[in-house]
Amino acid sequence: MRVYLPATASSLRRLLERGELGPVPLTAFAVTPALREWYVDDAVEELEYAALLEAARGSLRLLDEDPTAPRRRVVLAADVPDAAVRACPDLDRAVVRVDVPVPVRDVAAVHIDGTSAEPAVRAAAEAVLEADLGGEDAQFLLDEAEGHELLWYATQEIGPLLDVL
Repeated sequence: MRVYLPATASSLRRLLERGELGPVPLTAFAVTPALREWYVDDAVEELEYAALLEAARGSLRLLDEDPTAPRRRVVLAADVPDAAVRACPDLDRAVVRVDVPVPVRDVAAVHIDGTSAEPAVRAAAEAVLEADLGGEDAQFLLDEAEGHELLWYATQEIGPLLDVL
């Protein structure tokens, strides 16, 4: 199953150092039955993009917790065994728990903001908890960050990418 794991540059460094993401369970986002039911379009690509965007918002929460990480959203797309994934519809329609560490070989791609997104991501990371509580001004800041498209990188580009962050 393809899952989208929210991350930061710090997470990417740990992935390269340890060779895997952990400890488990890992919170991720995926095309779940609840997401399929909620989403208007049933095209797989659209559903995966919706899960990716949910993971990007999760990355904002991680940035809020890690003030030393560069202010860029990071999402890892990984393929994990179906049996290792549990849907968590009580948390959100696309949330899943991954019950196994994710080795770097199972990471299909990395999605990360470009440098032009940093000011918007910085503001959104500071406002994400308030937005979760319904703050309209904070939601506006999240929308600004989400207006920036995430860039795609192959896993072999992680090391060089971290060198410029």
